[in-house]
Amino acid sequence: MNRASAETAAPPSGAPPPGAPHAGAHGTGLAALAFGTLGVVYGDIGTSPLYAIRACFNVAGGGVAPTPENVLGVLSLIFWSLVLVVSTWYVIFIMRASNRGEGGILALMSLALPAVAASRRRRAAVLAAGLFGAALLYGDGMITPAITVLGAMEGLPQVTPALEPLILPLSVVFLILLFLLQRRGTAGIATLFSPITLVWFLSIAALGIRELVREPEVLAAVNPLYALEFFRDNGLRGFLTLGFVFLVVTGAEALYADMGHFGPRPIRLAWFTLVLPALLLNYFGQGAYVFHRPEAVENPFYAIVPRPLLYPMIGVATAAAAVASQALISGAFSLTRQALQLGYVPRLTIRHTSGELEGRIYVPSVNWALMVSCCGLVLAFGSSDDLATAYGIAVTATMAVTTVLFFIVARNQLGWSLPRALMLCGFFLVIDLSFFAANAVKIPQGGWFPLLVAAVVYVLMITWRRGRDVLQAIGQKASLPLDLLLEDLGNRPVPRVPGTAVFMNAEPEGAPLVLLHHLKHNKALHERVVLLSVLTEEVPTVPRSERVHLTERGQGFLLVTGRYGFMQTPSAPEILRTVDEILRASGREPPPSQREKTYYLGRQTLIPTGTSPMARWRKKLFLVMARNALPATAYFRLPPNRVVELGAQVRF
Repeated sequence: MNRASAETAAPPSGAPPPGAPHAGAHGTGLAALAFGTLGVVYGDIGTSPLYAIRACFNVAGGGVAPTPENVLGVLSLIFWSLVLVVSTWYVIFIMRASNRGEGGILALMSLALPAVAASRRRRAAVLAAGLFGAALLYGDGMITPAITVLGAMEGLPQVTPALEPLILPLSVVFLILLFLLQRRGTAGIATLFSPITLVWFLSIAALGIRELVREPEVLAAVNPLYALEFFRDNGLRGFLTLGFVFLVVTGAEALYADMGHFGPRPIRLAWFTLVLPALLLNYFGQGAYVFHRPEAVENPFYAIVPRPLLYPMIGVATAAAAVASQALISGAFSLTRQALQLGYVPRLTIRHTSGELEGRIYVPSVNWALMVSCCGLVLAFGSSDDLATAYGIAVTATMAVTTVLFFIVARNQLGWSLPRALMLCGFFLVIDLSFFAANAVKIPQGGWFPLLVAAVVYVLMITWRRGRDVLQAIGQKASLPLDLLLEDLGNRPVPRVPGTAVFMNAEPEGAPLVLLHHLKHNKALHERVVLLSVLTEEVPTVPRSERVHLTERGQGFLLVTGRYGFMQTPSAPEILRTVDEILRASGREPPPSQREKTYYLGRQTLIPTGTSPMARWRKKLFLVMARNALPATAYFRLPPNRVVELGAQVRF
């Protein structure tokens, strides 16, 4: 049997590899990238001053009384939380764990998996931790827009108490408009995000400075002894106040998740030169005001705004809330695509809203689920104080998972010694678990909601992956090795017709079932047969020059593999155009008949009565998910008028 040589890669596209635009950024370019991070990375953590101090001193909600000693203690906790958790752990250390320039919990999970590949149990544990951490982010994505928009709108009663009844309806209307905007894309307004957040940070810094000039004694809170005295004086209530102090660091995960958009240097530059100083100035400014005016704890953020500037400040805060919400919504879209590409989510409709930027996507099903959830949370909780009781539990759990995964990566990818990794990761894991324990008491008051969302998402993800694995195993048993098929065709030739047949193939080395069914029923083949496999690598992106590989197997058969990262969307026509380019470049220009391609897909009718080890309820759940999955025709961007589907029943 004549097996042609040559696995051939696609020619270079000339585009820079991922991360290249910012890899060596310096000077003006670095400053521009740092400015760009303001509108993407810092929306969540930047809007925490709207509600964090208020929640800490909400006695009815579990906070502490606004005594001078408690004010200094809370400010000390806020200062050291920002310095240790965000500045030290995330900005300096966690961002070193780069998966080809990308960050985020799924990227970190992918980095950790090779280190535990030899142990099936450890690999399963890392997968479970990473997937549950990702699932927790959906709960965070539902609460953040709701609490941020509510916090901004709650400035209305400061103008006149008559406006208080408008807080909820205006918040709901604002959120609905924000989600309706997603389908049109945000490329047009994204250019305003960074200027808005720049105005926001400068404004909150100026407000804080104004109060610190009047009451500079609160700056003593940078002494960590005030935090220790706070715990000593308040006991258990003081420890539980950590659950509200944690609100000031809830956007730390975004710094790491968005690393691929800008690179670590611009994110660090923006943090240390603008964002961190502005946040600290505003928190200390609010604390200075409450220090001598305890009654201001009803809304300390707007209390420090001069009355003539209330309306403009509400407008700036609302715009900043929109930016923060947009960042979480876009993050949920991106996370969904990553999970889909890694095989944990069924095929969903993903629309690209920008022809220039790959990351600008819109996922309708996720968008509507987030909209309903956010509006429901606003109406159910009614205020940012009450919503704060549900906020934090999901993020603390995600941060603890991040720390555990980073330990694995630090040991095996970054080359850290065991004592160094244990000391640093252990120290910050204690902080993470302390925050988690303090937030755990919020579960009965609403903290159950993000945990429930995470549990549902996690069950859906592992059920889909398990079901796919079961179907793949069934398909492997029923399939035929490609070598045997080619040998059989050589011994018993079948009629060949002009054109090219493209068979989607889940197993790169096997003959797909749809091909066997085609031969069984039609008893003929096209002159050129392409077996196309689309694989997702455990890396964020695969450069175009490395994306397509082909092998000629003789008798007109081409084995083609398209490889994509989990942050990329596959396209079968794009792969085949690259194949044509490869053939022409090697002097094997495709004959005219090959330009007419027919795509063959298998359509499975699943019957959950087989002997697979899945529980019956999971089989039924998988069946529902499969029925609602996007057809392969749309997902792989196949031309509908060139697709032939062959059906088969599968018992699993």
